[in-house]
Amino acid sequence: MKTAQWDESGGATAQGRNAYNQAVVHTLSRSRLLRVLRVAARAGLGLALGTVMLLLLGARPAFGQADADASAPAEGRSRILLVLPFDNRSGQPSIEWVREAAPEILGSRFLSAGFAPMSRADRLYALDHLGLPQGFHPSRATALKLAQTLDADSIVVGGFTTEGTSILVEAQVVDVPRLRMSDAVSARGQLRDLIAVLDSLAWRLTRQLNPGFSGSEETFVAAGGGLRVDAFEQYIRGITEPDQAERLRHLKQAVTLNPEYGEAWMALGREDFNGQQYEEAASAFAKVGSGNPDALEAGFYRGLSLLFSGDYPGAERAFAGIAQVLPLPQVLNNEGVADSRQGHDGIALFRQAETADPNAADYHFNLALSLKRHGNAADAMAELAQCLRLRPNDSEALALQEEWKEPAKLTTSGPEAASPDAVKADPLERIARSFDAAAFRQAALMLDQMNGARQAALTPDKRAAELATQAKDYLDRGLLLEAERLYHSAVAADSKSAVAHAGLAEVRERTGDADGARKEAEAALELQPLADAYVVLGQLDLSGGKLEDAAREAGEALGLEPANRSAHELRSQIEARGGRIQ
Repeated sequence: MKTAQWDESGGATAQGRNAYNQAVVHTLSRSRLLRVLRVAARAGLGLALGTVMLLLLGARPAFGQADADASAPAEGRSRILLVLPFDNRSGQPSIEWVREAAPEILGSRFLSAGFAPMSRADRLYALDHLGLPQGFHPSRATALKLAQTLDADSIVVGGFTTEGTSILVEAQVVDVPRLRMSDAVSARGQLRDLIAVLDSLAWRLTRQLNPGFSGSEETFVAAGGGLRVDAFEQYIRGITEPDQAERLRHLKQAVTLNPEYGEAWMALGREDFNGQQYEEAASAFAKVGSGNPDALEAGFYRGLSLLFSGDYPGAERAFAGIAQVLPLPQVLNNEGVADSRQGHDGIALFRQAETADPNAADYHFNLALSLKRHGNAADAMAELAQCLRLRPNDSEALALQEEWKEPAKLTTSGPEAASPDAVKADPLERIARSFDAAAFRQAALMLDQMNGARQAALTPDKRAAELATQAKDYLDRGLLLEAERLYHSAVAADSKSAVAHAGLAEVRERTGDADGARKEAEAALELQPLADAYVVLGQLDLSGGKLEDAAREAGEALGLEPANRSAHELRSQIEARGGRIQ
């Protein structure tokens, strides 16, 4: 594909627009484009074309960024995976929980590696759709039917056995369109290291799914390094127990053992929300980190929890934060509700929600209330009529329409108007309570792919710079696997990107690969003097007891960037050991 040309203001020239459109067509097959457009419409995105186009051209996607990696075919980047629970071949009922642990870890790593794994909720939905129980152990034929129901490209199936305190896990990939099964891959280790074993298996499967994948096994293992196995077991038991009290007990134990465990906080928040414990739910949802794939859904339900508990300013902030990423109509509507219940004007927000989804009767109802409250009776009646056209049997709207047509009669015989208390108060605005996470994720995938196509139209150096900037954001949030993937993509786009090599050096240093970190840092410095590369070398030399070399490298870093925080931290560590920086 020819490189597109872009004008200095950021817009595309005619040649650039043509190349961009071709890239989109090549990235998304017609059938898949139609499919993701359908789910985008379900999420309320398909009707907000202007908003979506703005997002395509500028905003950062919420989930795994399509990376335009030259080493990975477009088919590999967009592949939708279904990971089934692993078979327990050990004969030990006490580790039955590992069945669900495998898809949980594999799905998380696949997502970070740029694939689109189906969630457990998606799988349970498909089982229910097929009339099968949640604990059903599908045959290969049923597994294929599940994958087809979910429109998945591949299925991952596997099992595990134990020998003493060790565990062996193995898996295979089924190519659904071709009905072809891959060779088995396996990983072995101690049960106490189960997460690392599953991370290693995830890396092997990723390399099988995409032979051009350049991420390291060490980074996969490091991605799960902060999670305690006992907390993970409690989390899995908490999401699979049939009894609600038992689910709560396990989930509370999980977050007690691992206070930074976002997935467990998300599950606990859902349980509290479903139990109408809204203050507790809001607190739990608030602890789901911004780097978590469920962060936006957590923000939505935190906003609902705050609405239901009467904290309208907090709810408004929660919904506004989500709207900055993707302005779903239900988010805009609820932000408007929170705004209105503080006595403010929510008309603009209700209009945006209505524009994004004009077939939602409740958005017209809310806009009608807000218009009437602010003195625009004619437009309020028109919006209420539109609500009733969409939902003719809406008893509340029908009663309100009659009341607005015939205002309350005067209750006095004199010329004075009726007192305000004599007029019946209007109903409250309606809250949108559902967040279609599956549709949202697939809509975000579409935006990711189109953003990847936009990046492919940039010149190599600009594409590398943009990818490295995105990778740095991931790195700063501790998302090493995502950062590594994008830094590799930046190097693939432009091998002379010193920033990308320096970023890879930092990833390698954090995952314990000292040789790889030194190699990348030196490669960066051969291209350009960078403070971050000197800091990595300084950390490596400090760890190796080379105090003088570490001090020199810290000095070089501070000379290039006097305000570099990592360089200052390195200097403090050196001085604590008696070293001195010239």
